[in-house]
Amino acid sequence: MKRVAVNERPNWQARAEGFGFKFHTIDGERYWDERAYYQLSLSQVENDLEDPTNEIHQMCMDLVSRVVDSEELLGKLSIPAAYFDPIRESWKEGHPHLYGRMDFSYNGTGPAKLLELNYDTPTSLYECSAQQWDWLEQCIQFGMLPAHADQFNSIEDQLTQAFSDLQITKPFYFASITGSEEDKGTTDYFRSIAEKVGIQTQHIYLEDIGLNGSRFVDLNDEWIPHLFKLHAWEFIMHEEFGPKIAACDTQFFEPIWKSILSNKGALPLLWEMNRGHPNLLESFVDADATQAVPPGWVRKPFFSREGANIELHTADAQQVKVDGPYTDAPYILQQCAPLPKYGDSYTLVGSWVIGDNAAGIGIREDDSLVTKDTSRFLPHIILD
Repeated sequence: MKRVAVNERPNWQARAEGFGFKFHTIDGERYWDERAYYQLSLSQVENDLEDPTNEIHQMCMDLVSRVVDSEELLGKLSIPAAYFDPIRESWKEGHPHLYGRMDFSYNGTGPAKLLELNYDTPTSLYECSAQQWDWLEQCIQFGMLPAHADQFNSIEDQLTQAFSDLQITKPFYFASITGSEEDKGTTDYFRSIAEKVGIQTQHIYLEDIGLNGSRFVDLNDEWIPHLFKLHAWEFIMHEEFGPKIAACDTQFFEPIWKSILSNKGALPLLWEMNRGHPNLLESFVDADATQAVPPGWVRKPFFSREGANIELHTADAQQVKVDGPYTDAPYILQQCAPLPKYGDSYTLVGSWVIGDNAAGIGIREDDSLVTKDTSRFLPHIILD
């Protein structure tokens, strides 16, 4: 696995914005960064990333099947008791899902180590799917990359198939929070794929969703039969409309059973059920989060995003602590598998599952050992 410096494409910003990727720069800082790319071999992708992603995904599905039947385990995940039955019914009834992402520490050799599961909101999916594929095609066209360069990226094709398999005939609403250009861009991308297979779609801001009796409705008081909500289940469960979920007749994407896997408390359970697996890190619930993090371990809240409230202490005494708002839930301790460093940057590999199949990777860089919302996204290629 190599980090290779390369020239940027001419006028790439205007091209990206024309495709709806308007959040390539955030607060004046690069988010999308094509001044370099990561090069992997086909065997690295297939053996070290694709195969483990498929295997861990099946472990995750097995974990959900066990957790839904155990109120003790649901409680251990700090899921409110009022949602135990909706979660169980969602799984037992086979409510379909679209995607998931695993974050790995991987340096090109040895087993990739699973750091986190992100199975609810699709952060970085657009740039992983459409943006880096467009970069690859243009770079080959301009002679900046060899003609036989490839990419581990079938995300859009597999998403297209997943939407087609849903066989949805009623309007499909795609919701994002008002004021978030990134969320709106991501939901627009999902809408475009759904429309490609003939689904009637409509955007709605989360703040504009209302309730008529037990039905969720739009501003015209029209029923919302299908809803893609770019808003985490752990937030919804503590909001005004959360208790209405159980009795409503809206089909949610992602389904509420995904709340089991969008929770870092699932990592100790995954370890307990698959102890010693080469791609897993030892993890357990932290009994006393007031104590210092021991060397070789990382402390993470059950519910945190973009690296917030993570405290890391490497075996060689490096320490990183990230502030944030997620202080009201339990924590886990996870064995530390430090991100590899390329030049001045620490590198994280995100591996996507679409439906139930590994579908592609996205790589992010940060100046610290913790990947955050300010971390850069760089493209990758497969080249032997």
